[in-house]
Amino acid sequence: MPVLPAILPLLILQHSYSYLEAGILVTAFNMVSSFAQPVFGILSDKRGLIVPLGAVLFTSALFVSLMGVANSYLLLVLCSALSALGHACFHPSALSIVSRLCTDQNRGQLTSYFVVGGNIGYAIGPVVAGLVVTLFGLQGLLLLIIPAGITALVINRVVPQSLFVKPDTKTGEVAGKNDEPVSYRPFSILLGATVLRSWAIFVSITFLPTYLVTRGYDLVAAGLLLSIMLIVGVAGQIVGGHISDRYGRREYMIAGLLCGIPPFLVFMATDGLLSLAAMFVFGFCVWSTFSVSVAMSHELLPGRIGLASGMMLGLAIGVGGVGVAINGIIADMYSLDLALFVLAIPLFCAAVLMLFLPYPWKWLARDRTDTTS
Repeated sequence: MPVLPAILPLLILQHSYSYLEAGILVTAFNMVSSFAQPVFGILSDKRGLIVPLGAVLFTSALFVSLMGVANSYLLLVLCSALSALGHACFHPSALSIVSRLCTDQNRGQLTSYFVVGGNIGYAIGPVVAGLVVTLFGLQGLLLLIIPAGITALVINRVVPQSLFVKPDTKTGEVAGKNDEPVSYRPFSILLGATVLRSWAIFVSITFLPTYLVTRGYDLVAAGLLLSIMLIVGVAGQIVGGHISDRYGRREYMIAGLLCGIPPFLVFMATDGLLSLAAMFVFGFCVWSTFSVSVAMSHELLPGRIGLASGMMLGLAIGVGGVGVAINGIIADMYSLDLALFVLAIPLFCAAVLMLFLPYPWKWLARDRTDTTS
């Protein structure tokens, strides 16, 4: 949830929350979303469950807005968890609809548009939330209900109502694809790498605004810089998807994860424009692997789009989000600098894990073909 990192500095300052308590707010959202999404994904695959997208989107935004007027830490955690439940309903059903709109010729393209569209929301969320709470305080989060309501109405108007009708799960495409035997071992390895990458991503999203504030930036500037990094990451996803189609998804996953480590270390070790430029390069490299991993999951679990989407966009991200609390403990016991420095470790481990994924090396295979021809 992009709003939480933007308001965490204000929550910490106004309510004297520790970094651990701040991390738990994010962890609560991630854990509820992570375990609920695969359940809704299975229901989508097996039962053809399609929830009303506009309604669940508005419900999720409503509980985010209520965090601005929650008068206790327990209520904050509850609002975070209930918002996550609406979030969990959205992704499997939405990707199921996207899948039904796709043909074999445009499936990858339309899926990438969906993923990129969601991450644009993550990119602009922090700056919008930061601006609102700066102008109106935490109570200003209630204003977010307005764009959420408008978006829900647009979805209900634009998306054909026939797509919300439950498909016949006993016959046709849904049953046929779900009956195909698949091996879950390759998907499990990809899932593990995604968990580690999600750990690094969520630590950076959660604590970078607070870290930038400690460097002298105001809350709006910190949120804007985070949004720029995420927008650069969205551009990276488009580039990464194109490159992975040409040179191989496995190759790009490894390269993107490893190439994200040096610029982040440069960001932590320097100041000024060089530091910010390195932060943006880090966002480009790491986020560029996001849509690539989603595409790989759909290839590894054909006919189980809901389950694959729920696991990749839910379980993997949520379990990886547990690391936010771990890094919060490191920040409380040692320093925020150290808590951010160590995120290079899960990125490196994710790249190593991708080496063991039974997935074809497209670039190497092409080179061998060119050599023998």
